[in-house]
Amino acid sequence: MTVDPSSPKNGKLLLSFVSRWQESLKWRIACAYGGVIMVLGLVVIGVAYQSMSQALRSRFDQQDYATATNLSDVAAGYMAVQQNFGLHAYVTKYARLDGVAYAFIEDRAGEVVAHSLRSFPVELVQTLSPGERRQTGRVALQYQGQSVYETRVPILEGQLGVVHLGVWAEFAEREIRRVIVPVIALIATITFAGVVLSLFLAHRIVRPIRELTDAAGKISTGDLETPIALHFRDEVGELARSLERMRTSLKTAIWRLSRAG
Repeated sequence: MTVDPSSPKNGKLLLSFVSRWQESLKWRIACAYGGVIMVLGLVVIGVAYQSMSQALRSRFDQQDYATATNLSDVAAGYMAVQQNFGLHAYVTKYARLDGVAYAFIEDRAGEVVAHSLRSFPVELVQTLSPGERRQTGRVALQYQGQSVYETRVPILEGQLGVVHLGVWAEFAEREIRRVIVPVIALIATITFAGVVLSLFLAHRIVRPIRELTDAAGKISTGDLETPIALHFRDEVGELARSLERMRTSLKTAIWRLSRAG
């Protein structure tokens, strides 16, 4: 059985079907644009998070090393004249810096000569080889049930002892999040705006096609009086002009047939 598109009933069905198809086309375009933007946004967020995290951790490591080095330079002067009381006060001062969990100094025999703690815990006791005492090091430890990053710096290349500076890992992670979260939020906001823009662009792309489909549906139902007024310079505009020429030709042909009859 053939379908007569000139039938009003079939024309309405055709118009309804094409409208639903156009609506799905709109969402396909929106999903395509939005999907690409979402993927790019997630990639940018991942790369930004990794690169910024590494850069900030490196910066904190350098800051801890600089603090421990300053303490080592001060400790060298006190230990050279064996003024451990003044050294203890200076170590306590350094331990009051933001994020510092503790600070203590070992002499070359491995004895703790100054520390910032009320009582020195056994969990911080370390046995270092002569080679380790002459080298800068950084290790992750557990202190009071929490993670600590400890930086070791030798005093006069290990001849007088070693400085130990512990920084709370949670403090470093919190500072990293404080810097990264606003940047990630900004990227996420831009990504969301891009998805919304893709919906808007999809609507702008599909709207003239929908108008042409409506016009074609009217022509198929016999309505030849409504002109097609779409003024675009692209392929959609060319299609609109072709439909307008077809409408005009059909109207003229019908008028001639009616005059001939």
